[in-house]
Amino acid sequence: MPTTSRSYASYVAVGDSFTEGMCDDLHPDGHYRGWADRVAAALAAEGAADFRYANLAVRGKLIGQIHDEQLPAAVGMGAELVTLAGGFNDVLRPGCDIDRVERLLGRCAAQLRATGATVVLFTSTDPTRRLAGSARLLPAILRMKAFVQELGQQDGFAVVDLFSAPCFDDRRLWAEDRLHLSPEGHRRVAEGVLEALGRPAATDWRAPLPAAAPPGRAEKLRSDARWLGAHLGPWIGRRLTGRSSGDGRPPKRPELLPYP
Repeated sequence: MPTTSRSYASYVAVGDSFTEGMCDDLHPDGHYRGWADRVAAALAAEGAADFRYANLAVRGKLIGQIHDEQLPAAVGMGAELVTLAGGFNDVLRPGCDIDRVERLLGRCAAQLRATGATVVLFTSTDPTRRLAGSARLLPAILRMKAFVQELGQQDGFAVVDLFSAPCFDDRRLWAEDRLHLSPEGHRRVAEGVLEALGRPAATDWRAPLPAAAPPGRAEKLRSDARWLGAHLGPWIGRRLTGRSSGDGRPPKRPELLPYP
């Protein structure tokens, strides 16, 4: 893990909806902002006149798709910094082949590092502390956590450990769909990435939010009903028909161009 700060003139983000920035504030062009855009803005503000940024992430992508569709482009760009997040969409699906997920994620990490880039990896948050019925995911999540942390011990890698940050148990850091981060969640992940890169923390991104009154029973029932109809139902429908929310969707920033 990098322990001292160095400047970066180029950055490529690779991954799925987490990295695309789903459910953050919208840019004027209609794309979500997301933590990766926030990191890019912070690095650009450090003074590199020719800072460049690409975001290849697309919602719904599995690790095999990230490997096949995004990795060649990311390697070819030769950026000085790469963030890599993937595999959680695989873990969500019954019968996930965790050996294959680790193999492909490790291959992505190795090829990106071989370009000379600093590579930032992530552990998943712990969904069992906020989502009923998610306990079945925990063995795979823990195994992935150990795998990512082992990769992170190698030179040139850094890890943002979201699993060990209890603030992500707070539903206020999550969007209404309960799978994607809220704007405050994205802000905190961006702070975590910058800290992993040796930047002094602007705020304590792990700190709990101020206490708030829990929702009443009626409000919780209404929220659950909205979630079932607007989010869980369509998600199950896509799984049953073999579709993905990212089908046919291009990356929001497919070229390594000056930013902002």
